[in-house]
Amino acid sequence: MNPLQTTIRHAPTGPVLEVNGDLDYTSAGELRALVTALTLQPGQRLVLDLTGLEFCDSSGITAMIVARNHVHAADADIALAAVPDHTLRVLRMVGLDQILALHPDSEAATRP
Repeated sequence: MNPLQTTIRHAPTGPVLEVNGDLDYTSAGELRALVTALTLQPGQRLVLDLTGLEFCDSSGITAMIVARNHVHAADADIALAAVPDHTLRVLRMVGLDQILALHPDSEAATRP
């Protein structure tokens, strides 16, 4: 298991949260707490950059849904960048690719 490591950086469109390691039942709460502690302004976009995501289970998927709900409550937006194939497959199977914007990388996701 690879511990979850997160880094926040700021882009003109809003915060970019880089997620590295495993997003599973032991670490999903950490991501949920981090995201829900963010103060977002209306019109901003939170980007979850998943370039370094190595594993994601259902708890991780739930954390992404919590993030979506949090940003929508702030009248903001959310995008996923560089979603690994193993996670993209799951997102497509459960239909989350229809409600979460997907981008090839964080540069594309942070374009106004």
